[in-house]
Amino acid sequence: MTKLSVNINKIATLRNARGGNNPDVIKTTIDCERFGAQGITVHPRPDERHIRYSDVVQLKGVVTTEFNIEGYPDQRYLKIIAEAKPDQATLVPDAPDAITSNAGWDTIKNASLLRDLCQEIKSHGARVSIFVDPSPRMVEGAIAIGADRIELYTEPYASEFLVSKEVAVKPYIESARIAKEGGIGINAGHDLDLHNLKFLKQNIPYLDEVSIGHALICDALYFGLENTIQLYLKQLK
Repeated sequence: MTKLSVNINKIATLRNARGGNNPDVIKTTIDCERFGAQGITVHPRPDERHIRYSDVVQLKGVVTTEFNIEGYPDQRYLKIIAEAKPDQATLVPDAPDAITSNAGWDTIKNASLLRDLCQEIKSHGARVSIFVDPSPRMVEGAIAIGADRIELYTEPYASEFLVSKEVAVKPYIESARIAKEGGIGINAGHDLDLHNLKFLKQNIPYLDEVSIGHALICDALYFGLENTIQLYLKQLK
């Protein structure tokens, strides 16, 4: 079964736009799980423009499914992981001022750094997932440094899907195969939505988890949060 982890960053963005606590990030998290989400993802950036450090502290005591914390592994992030002890830490190579993740790690060039990070993060009891492009070499690099999983960066898939879905999914099938044969798990995320998710799942049936935030929250404006989560779960069956 492929799990759906709901990224709640956009809920925090909306809250922060007006100050106060509406919408309530903690209540929304509880409701997402109640509506069927099998995990909660956050990406606490240094400028706290959406998820704040204080949110992470509160969420640790609230999330009952799987807590996934994404981020660039600087000292601030590593401190959060050490304190929150999430189920999963997803390492992304974002610059501090990046609007959103837009590329995966070069796991060959950064092998020494990533190997040390994997060891440190695992010492806190968290599973380590490395955000990578759909490249066999990058997947092989992630296996070599001791990652537990990869997260396939799916923005290129989402873009090409509109032109040729068969072409779009091909490098993802190959990358997932290498990961599976290498004994590590496979996550996916970025620009997945109700139109392209099912096809990805059909072609990578052993996909462990997808992390979806922006599209899911946008859909919830029209369909409602509970119904939207159920619609996404349906695509994964």
